[in-house]
Amino acid sequence: MNRRTVRDLRRANRTAVLQRLYFDGPLSRFELGPVTGLSSGSVSNVVADLVADGLLEEAGSVDSDGGRPRTLLRVAPGSGHVIGVDVGETRVRVELFDLTLTELARAERPLTQHGYDVEAIVGHIRDGITEVLAAAAVEPEALLGVGIGVPGIVAHTPESGAVVHGQTIGWDAVPLEALLRTGSPLPGSVRYFIDNGAKTLGQAEMWFGGGRGARSAVVVLFGSGVGACLVTPEVEHGRAVEWGHLTVRVRGRRCRCGALGCLEAYAGAESLLERWREAGGRPPEGTDEETALTAMLSAAHPADGTAADPVALAVLEETAEYLGAGLSDLINLFQPERIIVGGWAGLQLGDRFLPAVRRHATAYALRYPAGKVTVDLGRLGPDAVTVGAAILPLADFFARGGRRPEPAPEGPAPAWRTALEERAPH
Repeated sequence: MNRRTVRDLRRANRTAVLQRLYFDGPLSRFELGPVTGLSSGSVSNVVADLVADGLLEEAGSVDSDGGRPRTLLRVAPGSGHVIGVDVGETRVRVELFDLTLTELARAERPLTQHGYDVEAIVGHIRDGITEVLAAAAVEPEALLGVGIGVPGIVAHTPESGAVVHGQTIGWDAVPLEALLRTGSPLPGSVRYFIDNGAKTLGQAEMWFGGGRGARSAVVVLFGSGVGACLVTPEVEHGRAVEWGHLTVRVRGRRCRCGALGCLEAYAGAESLLERWREAGGRPPEGTDEETALTAMLSAAHPADGTAADPVALAVLEETAEYLGAGLSDLINLFQPERIIVGGWAGLQLGDRFLPAVRRHATAYALRYPAGKVTVDLGRLGPDAVTVGAAILPLADFFARGGRRPEPAPEGPAPAWRTALEERAPH
């Protein structure tokens, strides 16, 4: 039985108009009817509401066939703000965006000294949020939410909110959302949206990058570790897949998760550099992984025409085969239209590396699904995880029809606060 109320219908209509203008605008009222499936009267009513709320603005006009020029509408960039956070492998990056995801300010905190110490990460996120809001002179109350991409599996619990199980970084059921709420620089009405970093990368590429228009895709995050996000018609908003921990070699190298033979133990940038060192290569000392990988690529493919380092070249070629074999598993399991390779290491290896990965993926996969998939680099650059994290609160805002969530009523201390107080040392 359909129990949709008038309020539900209005919210759905507002969502339809907002999303079409966001992705395809500017559009006229006349054009909005066919693309949203709404009647002209419904479009006029919804547009009037959204203009009154400050969410839409005029963007010029176009001539019509024999009639008056039609006014174009677009989403008003300054009508809301979101923050995206990437808890990455070398730094925590915090970015403030307007409603059209134009960057207004950013802050970065390196992870060289304390690594993934939980309190250090929480401090970096809090300080970064305060910094970007001050830099852009945006009031905390103007935020629609804060999206955060993290390594590991994220479980959402009623007691503690988002809890992160990051085995490879030493996080065992870390109540990250609860920790961020305690002493937060934001009012309680501003929500945190926390999810796996590969999923936020997938969100960004599907909305704005190489996955746009595809019905099914796998977006791969290739950095210090390896992860993936699966998007299908059944999983519209994507699902993080712990692809890096598929076993590619029985009793193989020990992965940083503790198991033997994981793909990440062969194809992640950290293990790639380690294998180069074990084979006699000389990664630069005292540098981060990104700098060391650049040096390895320069050694394998010298720009000055000198002889290539055969050790670096051999390790890179072997890594391409492992990655290709790993992609073949994704092809066979999910039969996607597209595979998109992102992450800082994937983008750095880039076009020089990709043909070999494609070749091995095709060789290891079944012919039929391999013949239907394309494998390409992501289009959004190294900030894609942050952009994808910012999409989390933005997508929630659209789903609400462009209305902010109601503030939580005052009442007893929430369960997450009680749990933190019980865990605190006395």
